[in-house]
Amino acid sequence: MSTEHPAITSFRDDLHRRGGIGDVVILPDSVHTAVLAAQALGCEVGAIANSLVFDTGGIPALILTSGAHRVDTARVAERIGVTELTRASPEFVKQHTGQVIGGVSPIDHPAPVPTWIDSWLRRHDVVWAAAGHPAAVFSTTFDELVAMTGAHEIEVE
Repeated sequence: MSTEHPAITSFRDDLHRRGGIGDVVILPDSVHTAVLAAQALGCEVGAIANSLVFDTGGIPALILTSGAHRVDTARVAERIGVTELTRASPEFVKQHTGQVIGGVSPIDHPAPVPTWIDSWLRRHDVVWAAAGHPAAVFSTTFDELVAMTGAHEIEVE
């Protein structure tokens, strides 16, 4: 019997359905920032893809941003064509992604979430993103993330 968290199992199933081939890695509980995840994985912090959910007036926007960047919400709102981009509440995130803050993956949501990806992530051969649970990440590539999510490439700073 598997002791894997159901959120990770659900993510893994969706990853395979979408043709993803990356490895899922469970990190220690103490790893809760992009910097700590990069240290644990032995990669640059810029190769960590943070999945940030924003509220654009009741409609979610998922921004996959490099761990080396902070999202300039005014600039990104203009770039994606919305009037305002505000950090979503934990309840809003859970409602639209089925996942909790800190573990939001780029995929495996109850319904498609409009997604944009930080062009900076293209610089890394391997990118790491959350796998549906705060302790789980998976390896992928920029192109695979775009293919699996339908994300539009933007600059987030």
